[in-house]
Amino acid sequence: MSSTKQQQNIWQVIFASSAGTLIEWYDFYIFGSLSLILSEKFFPDSNPTLSYIATLATFAVGFIVRPFGAIVFGRLGDMVGRKYTFLLTLLIMGGSTFAIGLIPSYKTIGILAPILVLILRLAQGLALGGEYGGAATYVAEHSPAHRRGYYTSFIQTTATLGLFVSLGVILATRICMSPESFNDWGWRIPFWLSVFLVLMSYYIRIKLHESPLFAQLKAEGKTSKNPLKESFGNKENLKLVLLALFGAAMGQGVVWYTGQFYALSFLQKTMNIEFVQSNIIIAIALLVGTPFFIYFGHLSDKIGRKKIMMAGMLIAALAYFPIYNAMDKTVDLSAKQEVTAMYRVEGSIIPQEDGSTIEKTAKIRTYSDSTVVSEITTITKDKKEVKKEVTVGTNNLIWLIVLVFIQVLFVTMVYGPIAAFLVELFPTRIRYTSMSLPYHIGNGVFGGLLPAIATLMVQRTGNHLAGLVYPVAIALICLVIGVIFIKEKKTEDGYAEVSEV
Repeated sequence: MSSTKQQQNIWQVIFASSAGTLIEWYDFYIFGSLSLILSEKFFPDSNPTLSYIATLATFAVGFIVRPFGAIVFGRLGDMVGRKYTFLLTLLIMGGSTFAIGLIPSYKTIGILAPILVLILRLAQGLALGGEYGGAATYVAEHSPAHRRGYYTSFIQTTATLGLFVSLGVILATRICMSPESFNDWGWRIPFWLSVFLVLMSYYIRIKLHESPLFAQLKAEGKTSKNPLKESFGNKENLKLVLLALFGAAMGQGVVWYTGQFYALSFLQKTMNIEFVQSNIIIAIALLVGTPFFIYFGHLSDKIGRKKIMMAGMLIAALAYFPIYNAMDKTVDLSAKQEVTAMYRVEGSIIPQEDGSTIEKTAKIRTYSDSTVVSEITTITKDKKEVKKEVTVGTNNLIWLIVLVFIQVLFVTMVYGPIAAFLVELFPTRIRYTSMSLPYHIGNGVFGGLLPAIATLMVQRTGNHLAGLVYPVAIALICLVIGVIFIKEKKTEDGYAEVSEV
């Protein structure tokens, strides 16, 4: 086969694998991106803060079950094949996401609403647990050894791009309708759209061939009969699984979720930044930061995976407190001068189909740095709710984008090389199973629990920075283990390969 033909094949493989994985991440993350609204729709409204934490916990459940999906679909992928396994996970994810958009609210069906959401989040988590390992393995097994970090880094961009697309779709939907319509039913549209995206991705993926390395093993009758036993029952391989988890994936998981999801949660819930503006901040930072996944993946082919990942964890752990303190100061009203002449009160009465009304009153204060603070009181026949909303001026907006971008940069350092790192750690016959489990425990459990744990810590202590203790501690523990126990060696191809311990 000519080099040109090989190049065409690898890019076809990357495109098809990345498109499907991006859509699965999109499906998975619109839940987190809409967590504030979902907490109002699917949980009792007697305590908004507890409802929000319950929503984050339901969001985290999808992460917690990802290791089980890794076991189920990893075993299937090592026995049946990579291609058909991640076709199955794609359909499960798309169907679950679409169904969440159909669930009636808590006011309509009561406790059944959060139960149905929980069940569908479990299905999403199981599907994603099988997707990533299959896509990363599939691309890696098509890649030449000396370019493996570079080619697999395109898969690494999909998680961030999936979040970016989810934010983009949510923002576009929100801008195209009134806030009342969006909060009433428009939030369902991003969930419904997933069915069309999944069908397009399925059409692209169905045309792929099986991974050449796996196809060769299958032709020779050397595929694993019991991937779970070989992965976790074999002492030497189990040591590698544990090293992958506690020396890399655990720290990568908390850095990833701090820089993306906790940053959004902190902007919206702790700083009270207005919904559209907070999403714009994250979206721009993600868009600017995404190319660095590919840069650090490419760099890892030259200097090794370990150096880059460990540096990312160290810098993140040292920088988080100063970064979030700087973010928080942008909305510190004690340091701002109010322009009293611009104080105003706006009110509206919105009729409802049942004959009731929604009465809204907004007390709006403007400050000399263009910060606008609205205290919005909403009165319905059932309750009275007071909410604070902050819109920052241009200078602070740019500054917040920079601060979030720096966090995304840390994410690219730990996440860009990790697919190649995990693939190189395990033999082909049990690679899907062995790499998927530590990755999804590190990301799903240690990372996925982060927004809920951090938000709860802030609420309990009253300290806006208390939530950072968790990711900093996990990143430092992982850093120490990784520095001591992960060894790398240079090969003739000029790339770094993890050696067995």
